[in-house]
Amino acid sequence: MTATPATEALEARFRRISALSGIASVLIWDQSVLMPSGGCEARAEQLANLSVLRHELLTAPDVAEQLATAEEEMLEGWRAANLLEMRRLYFHEIALSSKLVDALSRASLRCEILWREARAEANFSIVLKALAELIALIQEEATAKAEIMKISPYEALLRRYEPACSINSIEKLFGELEDQLPSLLNSVLEYQATRSDPVQPQGPFPIAIQRALSRMVMQAIGFNFNYGRLDEALHPFCGGVPDDVRITTRYEDSSFISAIMGIIHETGHALYERGLPLAWRTQPVGSARGMIMHESQSLLMEMQACRSEAFLDLLSDWACSAFSISLEPKNLFRICTKVKRGCIRVEADEITYPLHVIVRTRLERAMLSGDLQVAYLPSTWNAEMNELIGVTPPNDAMGCLQDIHWYDGAFGYFPMYTLGAITAAQIFQAAVRDERCIPEAIGRGDFKPLVEWLARNIHDLASFKSTEEIINMATGANLSTVPFLSHIKNRYLDE
Repeated sequence: MTATPATEALEARFRRISALSGIASVLIWDQSVLMPSGGCEARAEQLANLSVLRHELLTAPDVAEQLATAEEEMLEGWRAANLLEMRRLYFHEIALSSKLVDALSRASLRCEILWREARAEANFSIVLKALAELIALIQEEATAKAEIMKISPYEALLRRYEPACSINSIEKLFGELEDQLPSLLNSVLEYQATRSDPVQPQGPFPIAIQRALSRMVMQAIGFNFNYGRLDEALHPFCGGVPDDVRITTRYEDSSFISAIMGIIHETGHALYERGLPLAWRTQPVGSARGMIMHESQSLLMEMQACRSEAFLDLLSDWACSAFSISLEPKNLFRICTKVKRGCIRVEADEITYPLHVIVRTRLERAMLSGDLQVAYLPSTWNAEMNELIGVTPPNDAMGCLQDIHWYDGAFGYFPMYTLGAITAAQIFQAAVRDERCIPEAIGRGDFKPLVEWLARNIHDLASFKSTEEIINMATGANLSTVPFLSHIKNRYLDE
């Protein structure tokens, strides 16, 4: 359908908003990778101004009129879906003042910078005041959005990351996991205790060689370095824009496995971004559907595909050649599927990982509701970790300071990791059902059948359909914990 004046004006506006968002994303990457510490104040000014400019473009007086006019037209196809996304984004922004948007941007950056210092010194008190101030602003944001959207404040924050996410759906799915995972964890630990521990390969593993091996793995999965980079940062992430994807990782010369798995995770994110439809790229409908789908794509690659015996057989050969070591494929599989009660989320196995997320979800809800004062976060964190996972962090760096997310303002984000893991298991199961060659191809380092299936069923849809519709269309069922729990039992108890 040919665009009308109202839709043309809206599409032009959102092209500008998309460009501003892309600029901010690259600046955030630069802040984490290259920016000198003295650049913090200047960067805060830049990002705050970009946030306000984006907000003012979205909430200008004529936007409401253009949306209303466009909604009276008989739009079809991608333009109809695009209009729904425009309205959704408008609702998120119209609830906030420019002053609050500016304050949130500055407070987030200030808190993140102090988090870096606090984490390095394992001292939460360094960032306590800044985090409390940031949470106060986020509470203000959540309340304002909740009022206009007619939902609870926490749901308003959830929907920054996943459009239709609800507390009820999270509690249902998380409740099912919390009911089954502790007993599964005990069963797997008992089973693995009957066998000798896997032999850890002995380093050092030169970081230069790790970089080369990382690039080799990324290219095998399908990452195109003409449209992206791999760099190093304190916290691994994937940012940038679809035609310029920025991945970061962190290396340790004592082990290469953690870095490789983290890079595979971020490469899953990158493939999703690169696979979004070019024709819709500057419009809301051309964006990733939400963080549940985004995390499903990263965890599908990391946990479902690349912790499989087929891929680890291949990775062991590559690692032996790269580092001139002996590493049996079966031993590498046992290393990568070793289950243990640990403090660190990003190093957690598939069974304990959701429990880490459940702890964080509880704590962020308590802080936002006022039931947990920020000063008591470290001690409450430690108590929750001990209760649910059975470990007590020895210091703040291994406890409440280990993740960047709260300190850069990302409240409502953590549930998406476990919802993404559940989704990843269901999607991978469907992909292998439809394309039986996928496991064998992965064992040869050929990810094309898997990536092409994901492109057809996930990437190409972008935000044209809802998350629920995409999952149902791709897998033939609504989202369920059954495939995830079945996967856990098959991998860890049926060897």
